[in-house]
Amino acid sequence: MTDVTPDPRDPRPLIGEPLALDLLNTRWAGLPVNDLLDGVEGYGIWISSAGLGGRCTADEAGLAAIRQAREAIDRAAQDAREQGELGPAARDGLDAVLAHGRIRRSAGPGGAEERIEVDGPQWLAPWLAADDFLALLGQGANRVKQCAHEACILHFFDASQNGRRRWCRMAVCGNRAKAARHYVKARG
Repeated sequence: MTDVTPDPRDPRPLIGEPLALDLLNTRWAGLPVNDLLDGVEGYGIWISSAGLGGRCTADEAGLAAIRQAREAIDRAAQDAREQGELGPAARDGLDAVLAHGRIRRSAGPGGAEERIEVDGPQWLAPWLAADDFLALLGQGANRVKQCAHEACILHFFDASQNGRRRWCRMAVCGNRAKAARHYVKARG
């Protein structure tokens, strides 16, 4: 979880996961599926909630780039869950986003300094999210999870000691599942 204060306009049910998963969570359950990135205004809300307000601006070019990143990360997260590694299409999707930026290292007065450089301002948030996803994979592909509740499509990073977390939020999805099991058992 991040230490960023979410934008009060942010309607999402789960906020504050690592940047890459927070981006995936711009879609959440509903009929039709809710999508915060259905327009520039929603993208601006996500930028604010992600703590990128001072570094990124919401515009059409950025919205297109962040949607590309979200699709690439979604495919990669699915591969990580199902296969434990990324397939060629998932790697290509992430690489297509990452190709728009790089980390420039230099020697500064206090030692090593890093600066992120991107092809254009619209690529900063997508590049940061794709880079964050790779960092999460480095901590264990099996820790990138989708909520186990059948009606939930939210993602989370399982930081539990034993790696057995199943729900995006125990108080909501976990309790729903427990209540459903109890109902079936009681009718049984």
